[in-house]
Amino acid sequence: MPLQTVEPQRLYRQIADQLRALIAKGEFAVADRLPAERDLAKQLGVSRPSVREALIALEVEGWVEVRTGSGVYVLDRSRRTAAPSTDAEWGPLELIRARRVVEGETAALAALQATRKDVQAISQAIEQMRALADAKVMPLEGDRAFHLAIAQACGNAVLVETIQMYWDSRRGPIFTRLGGYFETVKSWRAAIAEHEAIRDAIAAHEPAAARTAMHAHMDKSHQRFSASWRRAKPS
Repeated sequence: MPLQTVEPQRLYRQIADQLRALIAKGEFAVADRLPAERDLAKQLGVSRPSVREALIALEVEGWVEVRTGSGVYVLDRSRRTAAPSTDAEWGPLELIRARRVVEGETAALAALQATRKDVQAISQAIEQMRALADAKVMPLEGDRAFHLAIAQACGNAVLVETIQMYWDSRRGPIFTRLGGYFETVKSWRAAIAEHEAIRDAIAAHEPAAARTAMHAHMDKSHQRFSASWRRAKPS
């Protein structure tokens, strides 16, 4: 039989596969609470964000239920229909770290090259975000427009398509489920202020400040999604 292509597996998938196998073998019975994130991370020798991504993937697939303020519990799958696979999805927290690297430099380049029209497009995206937040709607479309406007200011089609791919990946089931726990209108208002700092640095044509502002935004985004489950809004 010919050899098959070997593809690297995402770390959160490896963690999810281990936990799923333990559940399937009865190591964790239906209604059992799984060990805390920090304990799983220590036992597996991985970071807590990777464990969180794995737990959310298992919840999307119907193996566990996250109960905010209580823990993660094993579900009875005997009567459940097949759940969507999350094998192809990037881990949300890992994605944010990748975006920090790429979009930090994109913001710096935009600060060097942005025209008045580019800055106007960035500002309009922020206004769209603010209007949606005021209407109690998660301003995802405004956020997408903001990051794409910055990439477009760089005049590089590869960067535009890369940022679009990064941003659109947050529409996946894992990122959507994680956002359901931690994204609120209040958190988005904080994010809008971070976007304004990035815009101001680009408008002032200060690449170092733009890079720093984008890094700060991504770091705070990572912190918001890494918060204690006790701080998550009720599901």
